[in-house]
Amino acid sequence: MNALKKLYDKSRLWFALAWIIAYCVLMSVGDSLSALVGIDKSVTLAIGIFLSAILLLFLKKNGLYADYGLCKPKTSAKSMLYYIPIFVMFTANLWYGVTLNYGAPETALYILAMLCVGFLEEVIFRGLLFEAMRKDNVKAAIIVSSVTFGIGHIINLINGSGAELLPNLLQVVYATAAGFMFVMMYYKSKSLIVCIIAHGVFNVLSVFANESNATAEMRILTAALLTAITGAYALYLALSMKGKTKA
Repeated sequence: MNALKKLYDKSRLWFALAWIIAYCVLMSVGDSLSALVGIDKSVTLAIGIFLSAILLLFLKKNGLYADYGLCKPKTSAKSMLYYIPIFVMFTANLWYGVTLNYGAPETALYILAMLCVGFLEEVIFRGLLFEAMRKDNVKAAIIVSSVTFGIGHIINLINGSGAELLPNLLQVVYATAAGFMFVMMYYKSKSLIVCIIAHGVFNVLSVFANESNATAEMRILTAALLTAITGAYALYLALSMKGKTKA
């Protein structure tokens, strides 16, 4: 923990980048080891819990909860359009139909692992990375946070998860738009709570997605709609803040 504090004090940007690298590498290794064990997300969940615990302990020990959005939103639900676009986004994983892709134990592991993913990715990309850059250039911070989050999803092509090229590339596209949406939600509300919950729930619902019903055309249409919904919501939030918040 002392080593983390020294790195944090030396450079918050390098601290954020170190967490991004550690997260991507360790969670990818977790998926590969889970496949070897024969129980999806078994090792991934253990790694996710470990990383989440370390990050929470670090933030708590140094009184940084509020600094990184682990607090109540500072804006009203009305000013956020009652988060309606988020609820629409939730349904996307069920557009092809609903099925149970795993047995009960693996489904439970998957759900818990995805909740860890939602927490870690929001705190790392929207919290640590964005906050490390925003004082110098908030626009650059928004762009980098969004793009790195999207590009980070391309790791599914090489981590042994079995992701195909087209679905993964489409995921990168709408993940970038979703990253833009989440960072604007955080920037406006000063809270990551809704982002963490929304991200986690969206990921969790993917376990019930009936991907076998989806054609290439359907996947492209889904990615386009998700990109449009999340991108439009992010632009609305950005325009609603224009002239009200200093960069």
